[in-house]
Amino acid sequence: MITVWGRRNSVNVQKVLWALEELDVPYTRENVGGQFGGNHDADFLAMNPMGLVPVIRDGDVTMFESNAIVRYLSARFRPGVLRPAEHRGLAMAEQWMDWQQLVFAPPVTTIFMNTVRSLPENRNAQAVAAAEKQAAQALKIADGWLARHDWFAGPAFSCGDIVMGALLWRFMGLDCGKPDMPHVLDWFDAVQRREPFRNTVMSVPRARSLEEWGRIEKETG
Repeated sequence: MITVWGRRNSVNVQKVLWALEELDVPYTRENVGGQFGGNHDADFLAMNPMGLVPVIRDGDVTMFESNAIVRYLSARFRPGVLRPAEHRGLAMAEQWMDWQQLVFAPPVTTIFMNTVRSLPENRNAQAVAAAEKQAAQALKIADGWLARHDWFAGPAFSCGDIVMGALLWRFMGLDCGKPDMPHVLDWFDAVQRREPFRNTVMSVPRARSLEEWGRIEKETG
């Protein structure tokens, strides 16, 4: 039984929970972070000295960093389900996982922190405008890829789709501009038909303001 530390409305925790459900791996979850606290307690910092969620424990393995955890789970359980067995598919999945973290996540995080996690008077409109442009440019790149492929790893769903799908769900709920991206939206429609995604990501309401964020945190422990 795997233990996951983290709150359900964390997009990084959602990646891990979604992967576990796709792999049919049983797990328990402990509420940590946000209003639940505990992420700066000595016991938690011994697992992740940065004090961030998620953290998982699988027997004698304890690890942090959501994309790394998704990679680990994909290799550890039912190889070929989320981790492509064929080398070309694996290369594409790995490529897009890094792209999600390094190219798409930073502007989405900037928009989210300014429009949802900050009071109106503390928002940086200039940073949000720049981040919207960066996110749009990134999604145009993804749209070009998905014009030629069903999934990020090519013909089959993989760990690459998990990390991108969870973050795109957050982005689509933000009060910001969205680019024209028909192929991304077609792919995202297919993602939303997956029951593990609906159970772990779509089941958590998305906040569009600081007030909504506080309410959702209380309701989604």
